[in-house]
Amino acid sequence: MATAAETPSSADADAASYAASLLDAQTKAAALFDEIEHSLIRPGISEKALSDAIHSLGQTRHGVRTHWHKRVVRSGPNTLRPFEDNPPDRVIQADDILVVDLGPVFEAWEADFGRTFVLGDDPNKIKLRDALEPLWRRVKARFRDRPDMTGEELYRIAVEEVLAEGWEFGAPIAGHIVGSFPHERIPRDKITLYIAEGSVNSMDCVGKDGRKRHWILEIHIRDPVNNLQGFFEQLLTVD
Repeated sequence: MATAAETPSSADADAASYAASLLDAQTKAAALFDEIEHSLIRPGISEKALSDAIHSLGQTRHGVRTHWHKRVVRSGPNTLRPFEDNPPDRVIQADDILVVDLGPVFEAWEADFGRTFVLGDDPNKIKLRDALEPLWRRVKARFRDRPDMTGEELYRIAVEEVLAEGWEFGAPIAGHIVGSFPHERIPRDKITLYIAEGSVNSMDCVGKDGRKRHWILEIHIRDPVNNLQGFFEQLLTVD
């Protein structure tokens, strides 16, 4: 039974405010990415130099004071490396594919946003990039049909959809929780709060703070023939 301090209407208002704050953070991340694409990404700059320029841009123009996970800027063959890796720095080429994965914090709210960019007109790279968002939306639609599914079930759906298009799924996870900074963590837990094999709890659940958990959905496409990989991620549970 709801208490006087937490009536159904106040609980709904809190949930709506929480979701709106996450969506606002994502909107700000999208604006940052637009500026990265149009002002910073270019041939001849190294991945590290681009990452440093992104950090500076976020601070000076977008109010980003910290990132909740490391900045990931990878091009060409480095796109195939797992998130945890730190591959050697590489100079971006005129016909490259490039992934950028950022976790900027806006005020107290986390965003997690990932996009794939293509320099030049290589048809294989363009095809991979352009396949990402439609696949993301297809997986999201299947989640919305049954939002109480487990993280493991959604991971298998993501893999199934990618394979059906003739690609490989390029990561051991397809997303994770997101929230106010720093979001809920269980020490050494690499499963429960992820969309991954072995994540057997319903995604439609509350966290330790009593609030509904919100999730990021990631799509990783690997092209094993041309040794390329792309990436698309954003909020799954807030529109």
